[in-house]
Amino acid sequence: MIYFVHTGYPFPTAPPVDPFAKIRVDDCGKTKGCFRYGKPGCNAETCDYFLSYRRIGADVEFELSADTDGWVAVGFSSDKKMGGDDVMACVHDDNGRVRIQHFYNVGQWAKEIQRNPARDEEGVFENNRVTCRFKRPVYVPREETIVDLHLSWYYLFAWGPAIQGSITRHDIDSPPVSERVVSIYKYEDIFMPSAAYQTFSSPFCLLLIVALTFYLLMGTP
Repeated sequence: MIYFVHTGYPFPTAPPVDPFAKIRVDDCGKTKGCFRYGKPGCNAETCDYFLSYRRIGADVEFELSADTDGWVAVGFSSDKKMGGDDVMACVHDDNGRVRIQHFYNVGQWAKEIQRNPARDEEGVFENNRVTCRFKRPVYVPREETIVDLHLSWYYLFAWGPAIQGSITRHDIDSPPVSERVVSIYKYEDIFMPSAAYQTFSSPFCLLLIVALTFYLLMGTP
């Protein structure tokens, strides 16, 4: 028989587990759909706003991240305007926690809805960013404030400050919106330049720059 004698040395402990797995952007357009808003080439940690979605069984998993210390949200809308929209928001409260909340846009006002379809919720506030991950069912029984994700919707992207865990007006006057309706059955990696990069990314401005450059190189007659 073998006896094990405790010599006073501490037992080895498992390494600490990262409470929030980083968002993988190399899967964008392959195994999940992504929207990036900000500087060209940005990722989930550097974009002004980032969202991904993917189907997992009867659920859709969403990942959101934004450069804010308040809240980040996605709205599901039948048009490109705010009003009558199902909204999921990740809110950073005064205790340092990130909570997933459900809202319904009544005009320009977001009303919190107690019935929350989110589950498997995770969230973190780090490096002045609010980041979260959650799942919600693809289909829910008919409910005015919870849309059926089996259908296609315009996605409204927004983020902004929070006061004592309550969301306030979004950071920019005209938050970005998906150009067309989004289907959870189609994975794309879509980049939208923020205002600081939109001017020089438009075809007209690029053409103007080329024309001016040619003019300066050729000189005036």
